[in-house]
Amino acid sequence: MADASSPQPSSPQPVAPSDDQHAFVVRQLGKQFGPKIAVNGIDLDIPAGSFYGLVGPNGAGKTTAMSMMTGLLRPDHGKVWVHGIEVWEQPGAAKRIMGVLADGVRLFDRLSGEQLVTYSGLLRGMDRELVAERTRDLLRVMDLNEDAGKPVVDYSAGMTKKIALAAAMIHVPKVLVLDEPFEAVDPVSAANIRQILQQYVASGGTVIVSSHVMDLVQRMCDHVAIIAQGNVLAAGTVDEVRGERSLDETFVELVGGDGPGEGLTWLRT
Repeated sequence: MADASSPQPSSPQPVAPSDDQHAFVVRQLGKQFGPKIAVNGIDLDIPAGSFYGLVGPNGAGKTTAMSMMTGLLRPDHGKVWVHGIEVWEQPGAAKRIMGVLADGVRLFDRLSGEQLVTYSGLLRGMDRELVAERTRDLLRVMDLNEDAGKPVVDYSAGMTKKIALAAAMIHVPKVLVLDEPFEAVDPVSAANIRQILQQYVASGGTVIVSSHVMDLVQRMCDHVAIIAQGNVLAAGTVDEVRGERSLDETFVELVGGDGPGEGLTWLRT
């Protein structure tokens, strides 16, 4: 395991992958903010057609890693390929085959929900009639028909998450990269979104989701990587990573989350 207290030492440049069996190949990817190493030279192999979970505690480096993988944040070192395309050498080609739900990125929230999804499709160069048809479908499955004409700035947190997901899906990308897609989403909508994503994977797409909810990942994903302090602690199929235990138990053991358990002695009624 890499030492989290210092950047990974320099090493030979990663070689481009020669096969198309992986949606993402990540090699020696690293990012540092001042003295803090957010991502510490990680390697990942994400199979094409998988439902892949990136899990870790708050501040583990999940969002930073996903931002570098999708071309939103330039890495200090390392390489990322999406279906064989190097993300930072061919950003246009890479982004055309990705749909991204990023954390903390501002939307054009003065547009209505319908306008935002439509705009996303037209930016991709899609035919206007096809955009209109898919926008109607997406608003329906996201249960946003009644709010289609309302400005996104007036949406709740859950509604904003759903309309951003719709905008990421309209062009039918080969890969969906979703940062905490179910955060603040109601249980009925979350179940509907999971079904949509599972159908998408069954048809050959790849989904990468970040989360710190182990039960959700265990039920939804077939592959998982556990990240803490910018390092990949374990990666593989869900069964390989969890072994004979639950994913939650494995996660706590790897991350070292067992506390003293005494609680707050002063918290009494």
